Amino acid sequence: MAFIIGIGGASRSGKSTLAQRLKEELAPNRVFSLDMDEYVFDEKDIPHIKGHPDWEVPESIDYKWVEHTIRENKSKYDVIIVEGILAFANASLNAQYDLTVFMEISKKTYFERRRLETRWGKDPEWYLEYVWEAHLKYGQYPEADFILSGESTLKDADLAPIIQKIRATHP
Repeated sequence: MAFIIGIGGASRSGKSTLAQRLKEELAPNRVFSLDMDEYVFDEKDIPHIKGHPDWEVPESIDYKWVEHTIRENKSKYDVIIVEGILAFANASLNAQYDLTVFMEISKKTYFERRRLETRWGKDPEWYLEYVWEAHLKYGQYPEADFILSGESTLKDADLAPIIQKIRATHP
């Protein structure tokens, strides 16, 4: 059975970077990384705010599909990493995590990084503020096993206690 890790935090906090680093560090274990951005409902099926798709609310994620994917892969992989801004917004999913990591960044850093984001074009300032507020409402997870700073580049020392705990509980 796979060891399941949940990684959450604000947009641009370093969740995907952490997931990739863990995948590298855990080799030669078989690691499946699940990016929740791939599990959103079709744009027409999610809430909208001021004409924009609202990717920032739990109703935008197909959690049944996420859980189905985890079930399908539990016996195929040693470790499953689930990462996303709404990784901790669903109680059923939270109950499956063996270990949780919350990536913490300041509002200032979030705004600096999001203003540089160009994948979806330039977002209006009101939307950037909305995304931050949604993170505060849906994305927090004070019960996380580890809270890491996403303010700067992850160091090996940041990863060491996480890797140690994974190996101690799931050799």
